[in-house]
Amino acid sequence: MKPLLTLNNISKRFGGLTAVSEVSLTVNEGEIYGLIGPNGAGKTTCFNLITGLYRADSGEFLLGDTRYQPHAIEQVTRAGIARTFQNLRLFGAMSVLENVMVGRHVRTRNGIWAAISGHRRGRAEEAATRQRAQELLEYVGIERFAGYQASELSYGHQRRLEIARALATEPRLLALDEPAAGMNAAEKVALQQLLHRIRDDGVSLLLIEHDVRLLMGLCDRLTVLDYGRVIACGTPDEVRQHPDVIRAYLGGEIHV
Repeated sequence: MKPLLTLNNISKRFGGLTAVSEVSLTVNEGEIYGLIGPNGAGKTTCFNLITGLYRADSGEFLLGDTRYQPHAIEQVTRAGIARTFQNLRLFGAMSVLENVMVGRHVRTRNGIWAAISGHRRGRAEEAATRQRAQELLEYVGIERFAGYQASELSYGHQRRLEIARALATEPRLLALDEPAAGMNAAEKVALQQLLHRIRDDGVSLLLIEHDVRLLMGLCDRLTVLDYGRVIACGTPDEVRQHPDVIRAYLGGEIHV
């Protein structure tokens, strides 16, 4: 497989606390990659470093063969990385369709002003943005709610809306922070099917998820963090049997 995102010895400190210490991993094209570990292991910090919310103190990022500096969310998005958050960040008073359109505007040429001013090119681009947003709602299975306010959706459907909005940026890598949080068993099965479809359609995925059983059944490979360090990396079977992983989880959740 061809590498898509590579982290080489990434570290991040907050005062005297080292949240991430010399983390290295590679997400390949066409792969679903999981990042797991006990609470406080550094998973979310890694996500925030990859997506530009934090800056690394040391180490190197690569996108393909090119050095990548994730300094700002818009720059990260234009580079082809989109993310969702553990805590939903939707525009609750906007319609479901409008939420996806907001994500799409990072790929438009004429900008919001052209659409507001009624310029012909702006109108055409806005129509194309609306059409693409509708297609993405159909893709994630919530097209019937297009005219609803985002706040009116169920929690599971709000999660799908976040994924649709992230896909609107045309990512090469979709980073999902706790995508199954708050979902029931049936919703998790449907989510797993959607994520496989996204991967099969050419978008690689990087996931944080506390539901270890879900990740073990979903991911091609995983990295396990503990106290900010990598303690294991490999296929689900390799990770499940790793003695350091078993110790980190105290013989609990990793065996489910």
